[in-house]
Amino acid sequence: MSSPAAGDKEADYKLKDTKPNLGERWPHGGIRGGGGWITSERATSTYDLVEQMFYLYVRVVKAKDLPPDPVTGSCDPYVEVKLGNYKGRTQHFEKKTNPEWNNQVFAFSKDKIQSTVLEVFVRDKEMVPRDQYVGKVVFDLNEVPTRVPPDSPLAPQWYKLEDRKGDTKVKGEIMLAVWMGTQADEAFPDAWHSDAALVHGEGIYNIRSKVYVSPKLWYLRVNVIEAQDVEPQDKSQPPQAFAKIQVGKQILKTKLCPTKTTNPVWNEDLIFVVAEPFEEQLVLTVENKVSSAKDEVMGRLITQLNGFERRLDHRVVHSRWFNLEKFGFGTLEGDKRHELKFSSRVHLRVCLEGAYHVMDESTMYISDVRPTARQLWKQPVGIFEVGILSAQGLQPMKKNDGKGSTDAYCVAKYGQKWVRTRTVTDSFSPKWNEQYTWEVYDPCTVITIGVFDNCHLGGNDKNDSRIGKVRIRLSTLEMDRIYTHSYPLLVLQPSGLKKMGELQLAVRFTCLSLAHIIYLYGHPLLPKMHYLHPFTVNQLDSLRFQAMSIVATRLARAEPSLRKEVVEYMLDVDSHMWSMRRSKANFFRIVALFSGVISMNRWLGEVCQWKNPITSILVHILYFILICFPELILPTIFLYMFLIGIWNFRFRPRHPPHMDIKLSWAEAVHADELDEEFDTFPTSKTQDVARMRYDRLRSVAGRIQTVVGDIATQGERYLLAQTS
Repeated sequence: MSSPAAGDKEADYKLKDTKPNLGERWPHGGIRGGGGWITSERATSTYDLVEQMFYLYVRVVKAKDLPPDPVTGSCDPYVEVKLGNYKGRTQHFEKKTNPEWNNQVFAFSKDKIQSTVLEVFVRDKEMVPRDQYVGKVVFDLNEVPTRVPPDSPLAPQWYKLEDRKGDTKVKGEIMLAVWMGTQADEAFPDAWHSDAALVHGEGIYNIRSKVYVSPKLWYLRVNVIEAQDVEPQDKSQPPQAFAKIQVGKQILKTKLCPTKTTNPVWNEDLIFVVAEPFEEQLVLTVENKVSSAKDEVMGRLITQLNGFERRLDHRVVHSRWFNLEKFGFGTLEGDKRHELKFSSRVHLRVCLEGAYHVMDESTMYISDVRPTARQLWKQPVGIFEVGILSAQGLQPMKKNDGKGSTDAYCVAKYGQKWVRTRTVTDSFSPKWNEQYTWEVYDPCTVITIGVFDNCHLGGNDKNDSRIGKVRIRLSTLEMDRIYTHSYPLLVLQPSGLKKMGELQLAVRFTCLSLAHIIYLYGHPLLPKMHYLHPFTVNQLDSLRFQAMSIVATRLARAEPSLRKEVVEYMLDVDSHMWSMRRSKANFFRIVALFSGVISMNRWLGEVCQWKNPITSILVHILYFILICFPELILPTIFLYMFLIGIWNFRFRPRHPPHMDIKLSWAEAVHADELDEEFDTFPTSKTQDVARMRYDRLRSVAGRIQTVVGDIATQGERYLLAQTS
């Protein structure tokens, strides 16, 4: 029997129903959430999957006629917005009496307001420790208007500056707009937030919510057919040639031409991953294998990718001849390299494949199956909405001033669209309440939501720490229902499985065309080119890794960047590495897949052996009836399937499936197997440990070999029995 502590731990790793107040007070409609899922008609609010959060917004536009300093004769103004203990300030301008701050917005959370007045100061930046006071404007919070989209933005107004006591007006005016709003306000994403008042400089841009789009990926197919008139430096013997192609950081080679000749023939396909806009060049060299350690370049081709044909089906692309350039070393000007035109040429068939889907994530958790070419896209079948509400019980990820701290943010990825929530600083229970929407083109896809700790707010360049991630398969959701659950953030660490906290989400999958969804279930998941001209397993694995690298590099170049380590974690960049735990899990998944067939075979054996006489008699009667009336065979099978479906419908899951710690062997994994899973490649362990793991792998491979041999033997016996 399992201990009570083990039972509590297992329950702690499961989904929990939550009852957030979704859209309870939204002025433009909405519904209240709770109970795991909600049945409702479409609400009119675009923010009906999150809880409402009120903010006081202050928009600083510009100032005019500011008085100059009597000593310096100039004014270096900036604005300070103060609400209780929270202060935000704009940038300062040098020697400007009519500055403009480009509609900078400050947002103060209503839950943390500790004052009844808002003060807006205009100050003159001085070299002395204290800046000079210019004037201020005071607002009573009880008089601030409330604005909720889709209302038009509140028009800013000019306000006269007052002295320190507020009794008399001073020279100068400032244009402001002050209103009470929610996170649905257009100013919310780019506003300065009081929650992050201690973040300064470049760190401010790294805490804002942003939406990113993955680059458009293509497969580049280069068919290297042949070359003509390639000559080595040593003309006494013909070359043993091969072709090498480099696109960006990807390098592929053809096989050696089997004969030594100046007109080598290869006829090989080399596949690369490229992204729009095409920044890389295709660099092809024809080289001679002089020795095992030396290759000699006989000709080179450099060309842009934009000129190649874009293929949308499997038709044959026209081939082209390209002239090669011969490079050698001269004796002029200090033995510098000079270019010599040479009459060699290479025969290529190059195209950009638009009918394939470029894999940039694990097939098991794929989020998009559309081909590259937009002309081949079908209409969306639904809308998927996610409300990222909050997190609870997060673990401290770093030390700030000697105490544990976590600056958490979420990243969600579905299809080509990535979203990043704002960073909530120094909180183990952050609240985001941000809602995002995706178009769905196939329900057999998965959305991935990860939680990370922002580690570069203070100018540090450390990698953001992983807290955990959640995956939701859209096909497991009932249409037009809102699911509200708390997902455990489980992370497998070298020390074992650890719960890092809980993530509260509200999700809804809205169907646009039920007939289209049924149609998709009857067709293959990937575009048809993957089945007409499939890639090998090794090619797919290599191309997937290159695609992930390109996506991570491009998103890291955005402003603010989506960090490379974040993208790699979301895309499971290390999923191809060997793991004894994953191998066991996959083996038992296969066993479970065939468990129905095994159970049926066992049941038929019991019928034949008359273990239960009543059951055996009924089965024989049914068998006799079907022999006498064969037209009843198909109706009987369909009736049986229908009754089984009705029976199992009562036990259908009421919530989306989550990580199963038993199925994944995450909890029962051996310590040494876990240590092997987190080992580097190549290994960093001692020779004895590596030898022990190699022997263990040999024993596993030997057992697999035996099982495969037994299956082959049984299959041969069956075929022999059929022919005899």
